Amino acid sequence: MSAIVSLSGVYKFFGKGANELAILRDVAFDVSEGEFVCIMGPSGSGKSTLLHLISGLDEPSAGRVELFGQDLEQLGTSERTLLRRRSVGYVFQFFNLLPNLSVRENVGLPLAIAGKRPEVERGRIDGLLKRFGLADRAKHLPHELSGGQMQHTSIARALAGDQPLLLCDEPTGNLSQSAGLAVMRTLRSVCDDDGKSVLLVTHNPRDAGFADRVLFLVDGEIQAEPVLRGPNIPVEKIHEALAALAI
Repeated sequence: MSAIVSLSGVYKFFGKGANELAILRDVAFDVSEGEFVCIMGPSGSGKSTLLHLISGLDEPSAGRVELFGQDLEQLGTSERTLLRRRSVGYVFQFFNLLPNLSVRENVGLPLAIAGKRPEVERGRIDGLLKRFGLADRAKHLPHELSGGQMQHTSIARALAGDQPLLLCDEPTGNLSQSAGLAVMRTLRSVCDDDGKSVLLVTHNPRDAGFADRVLFLVDGEIQAEPVLRGPNIPVEKIHEALAALAI
């Protein structure tokens, strides 16, 4: 399988001179087509920064980031925006739903941004709502939903434009245990049934167990060992790896 995300020798620094802080150090890894990869690490380890670099929202201080074979550094701002819009869906910890739009309108937002008429895409939107148990919530506003329903709306929105890559930033961090488990099962199905690639960053061992491959980010560096392979990685193995890395 070809790599749709590829990082090599990536560094990210913030600040200057004596105040310079290295957030990422010599990061290198790939994500293949149809693969579910998890990056685990504690808060402040650089996980969200990594997603910003992969999506082209930020630029590395050094190194190379490729998205679908294109070196992001060689693209202008508008070209990066178009590539991101065409290729990447997002699932966030805090949902990022527009509060004054209904569930149906939030899910259809990527299509509207792409210049497609929501009424023409109504069948696709309603199909996603039905798939994620939101059909009877189509006209509800986000504040009328449970946390799990809001996150499933976010996932449906990420799939609406049929982008091949989902970037997920702590998607269960704001959910109950049961709602979080349902969301992770959904993300696994998105990989298995839809053929999407999923890149998840989390500090949750249960969530990491759903991935095909788990990498560990410690003090801005991807650890050479261990690399855990799944899916269905026992949580005990993940805890053992975290303990060995003292995180």
